[in-house]
Amino acid sequence: MKPGLARLRESWPAIVQIVVAATGAYAFSVFVLGHSAPLLTTTVTISSLGLVRDARPRVLAETLAGMVFGVLVAEVLRFVFGAGWWQLGLALALTLAVARFLSPQPWFAIAAAIQSGIVIVIPGNEPFARLADALVGAVAALLVTALLPRSARSVQARDGRALFAAFDQAAGTLAQALRRGDPLRAARGLETARATNERVDTWRASLDSGREIARISPFLARERSELARHADVLAAMDLAVRNLRVVARRVVYVVDDGQARPVAAGILGELQRGAALVSDALDDISLQPVARAVLVAVARRLDPVALMPGASHSDQNVIAAMRPLAVDLLTATGMSSAEARAALPRV
Repeated sequence: MKPGLARLRESWPAIVQIVVAATGAYAFSVFVLGHSAPLLTTTVTISSLGLVRDARPRVLAETLAGMVFGVLVAEVLRFVFGAGWWQLGLALALTLAVARFLSPQPWFAIAAAIQSGIVIVIPGNEPFARLADALVGAVAALLVTALLPRSARSVQARDGRALFAAFDQAAGTLAQALRRGDPLRAARGLETARATNERVDTWRASLDSGREIARISPFLARERSELARHADVLAAMDLAVRNLRVVARRVVYVVDDGQARPVAAGILGELQRGAALVSDALDDISLQPVARAVLVAVARRLDPVALMPGASHSDQNVIAAMRPLAVDLLTATGMSSAEARAALPRV
């Protein structure tokens, strides 16, 4: 699919939210409140909802609070002191300060300041009418978040698959390094494994957003249990990628001699295939038992001495480092930590 079409498909739910909220708020201000040009109903809804904004209701509420505060400050200053350059400066200063306190996102402070600036710069017919328009826009934004929610599953599922893809790439590169005794490939695998941390953070953000939306939306109630399962998988994969980095550092150390280690490569490759099945189970829970069976079969063989009798401690430590990784992947299949550890042979 072309990038433009992919962006459009991904942004379509947000576009629908913005259009419905902005037009609905505008119509309410015109036909119910009798305001002739309710500009802030549009700017507040568009700025708060956005196309790529964190869609968590809590974050949306913070965003709206900052914007409404900016409008309130500007309305008070305009009512008491009139409009002018210093009133504009004071309104912007107060709005920006409060917005930075409420949100770590720089764009949020700018969006709130824009609402404040509009009130000071553009003449209004009635005192505090634009505050009412801002409140209408805020209510409209909250309503569409609950009643026309962005999909709670699609974005976070994509981010989850991206994490598993990064894990697969790192594990595959490390397995090849072991199979060929390739120090350069091992170093590249370690670098890739380190980069997975960003994927974890991205998935956590989208998953938290999806769960909060599902919690308030009556239309996403059926997705709550699935999102909770994905949260458990994320928690396990967070540990798994950390342990993969431990394995990667061991691999970098042992392959420095340029010798192939097919046994360790085979074990890591089997863990990689098990992780791929866990990824597939995100969308199809019926694959979860299959992934668990594959990983249990690998875990039961993870005895460094039995797998590599007579090998150096460094070689055996590579296998030993895979034991916690296997436990983490097993917990990603729904097993408890105790059950996963019990699948390992005693050493």
